[in-house]
Amino acid sequence: MNAVKSTLDGFTSYRTRVGSLSFILHRLTGLGTLLFLSIHILDTSTVYFFPQLYEHAIAIYRHPVFVLQEIVLVFCVIFHGVNGARIAIFDLFQPRGWNSASQNTTALWTLGIAVVLWLPAAAIMMRNLLMHSFGWFGGA
Repeated sequence: MNAVKSTLDGFTSYRTRVGSLSFILHRLTGLGTLLFLSIHILDTSTVYFFPQLYEHAIAIYRHPVFVLQEIVLVFCVIFHGVNGARIAIFDLFQPRGWNSASQNTTALWTLGIAVVLWLPAAAIMMRNLLMHSFGWFGGA
């Protein structure tokens, strides 16, 4: 019981830093992308054998909630790729550069680059959502 208590005490008193948040976000974006790919492979495999089921799935995916999730998915893919490149650069070219200061700086740069790359795609996708689902911007 002491082991559980000390684990819970350590978990509640842990001070997260930018590097650990970057680590967690990298794992979550990777799992989100993996979940999407699994669902995508599963529903695409129905095209040949169950075309009606595939068309029904596509109709569901056009719902605004799924489009918003798709916008989040694009961020997941972009952040995971940029952060993976950051990790690879450090591991290949500066393995001794893994310290707290450089990790905090590069993690913030990674997040900034990912957001800058994501914003145009999110704006286009959001505009299409508003046009086709709600009739804004001259859509029907």
